[in-house]
Amino acid sequence: MHVTHLSLADFRNYARADVALRPGAVLFVGRNGQGKTNLVEAIAYAGSASSHRVSSDQALIRFGAESGIVRLRVQHEERAAVIEIELNRASPNRAQVNGSGVRLRDLPRYFASVVFAPEDLALVRGDPGVRRGFLDTLVVQRAPRFAGVIADYERVVRQRNSLLKSARASRLPADSLTTLDVWDERLVSLGTELIMARADLVEALRPHVARAYSAVAGDDHRTRMALRLSVDDSDDESSPPEIIADPAIVAERFRARLADRRRAELDRAVTLVGPHRDDLVLELNGLPARGYASHGESWSYALALKLASAEVLRAEAIAGDPVLILDDVFAELDEGRRERLADAVGGFEQVLITAAVGGDVPERLAATRIGIAAGAIVEEAE
Repeated sequence: MHVTHLSLADFRNYARADVALRPGAVLFVGRNGQGKTNLVEAIAYAGSASSHRVSSDQALIRFGAESGIVRLRVQHEERAAVIEIELNRASPNRAQVNGSGVRLRDLPRYFASVVFAPEDLALVRGDPGVRRGFLDTLVVQRAPRFAGVIADYERVVRQRNSLLKSARASRLPADSLTTLDVWDERLVSLGTELIMARADLVEALRPHVARAYSAVAGDDHRTRMALRLSVDDSDDESSPPEIIADPAIVAERFRARLADRRRAELDRAVTLVGPHRDDLVLELNGLPARGYASHGESWSYALALKLASAEVLRAEAIAGDPVLILDDVFAELDEGRRERLADAVGGFEQVLITAAVGGDVPERLAATRIGIAAGAIVEEAE
C-alpha cells in the first residue's frame, strides 16, 4: 500500500496543503519548525486516529480554527480508497472512507503505517507505559477489534478503582465487597484477552527485532524480549517470565493474584493487577537495555522495534506493506548506520522520510524530494 495524495485544511501550521506522492522513498526536506513532521503526522493519523507526538487532538487543529481536515488517497494494487477525518474542537471527530462514515477505531482496517521518530527512544529508556502503548497500538493494527477490547478494559479499571475508593472511604471489610467480585471477573476476562494478544505479538516480533537490530547496528548483539506480567505471583524482576501459552492458566493466575492483592488495593484504592501494570522487558546481551544500553544501542533497539513492527504488519496485512515513516531519524545516525538503515527499508513499497539536511539521507532514499517552508510546499524535484 502507498499514499498517492495528501490534502490538509487547518491542520497544525497548514491552512491548506495538497501534495501528490509516489511509491518508493519520498524525502520531505526543510529547516526545523517548517512543517515536515506535521505532514507525516497527518498521514499516520489517518490510519490510527492518534498522533505519535501529542495525546490531545486539539493540538492538531490550526490555531484560530474550529476544525481541521485530513484527507488521504491510498492505493493497493488496482484498488484505491479515500480516507477523510474531520477534527473538531467542540464536537466529536468524524471519519469517512470513500464517502461512508466509519468509526475512528476502525481506521486501521483501511490503512496502516509505522512511524519512527526521536521520541521513540523512550521505548527503551522510558517508563513501562510507553512500551505498553507501543504493544497495544500494534495489537490494534493487527486486529482492529482490539480497540474495543482495550477501551472496555480501561473502562472496567476506572469503574473498579472508583469502587475501591468508595470502599476505602467507607472502611468496608474486604470480604463484604461482592460488587467488586463482579468487576473482577470482567477484569480477568478482558485482561486475559489483552495479555494473550500481547504475548502473541511479542512472539511474532522476536525474530524480526533480532534481525533488524543486527541490520542497523552492524554488530553481533543478542536481543531478548519478554512480558513481565503483574498476574505472576513473583515480585522478582531479575528476569522476565516466559510467555504463557494457555489463557486458562493466565486467567487462573489473574484471579489468584487479585485475591492476594485485595488488601493492598483497598489501602491504595487502585487496581494493582492486570495488563495496565505489565511491562515489555528488553534485554541486550543478557542485560536490561533500560539502564545498561548506550545511547547508540538504545537508538538501534528502538529502531529495530519499529522495523520489526513493519515486518509483522507486512507479513499479515492483506492490503500490502504498511507505509514506513522515518521522522528526523538520519541526523542521529553515523554514516554506517545510515547506509545500513537504507538497506533495511529499501524493500518497502513506500518510505516517507523527513530531514532538515538532505545530505543526511543516503541518495538512494532521496530520489523524490519535496521541499517544505513555513507550512507550504515550496518545491518538488526528482
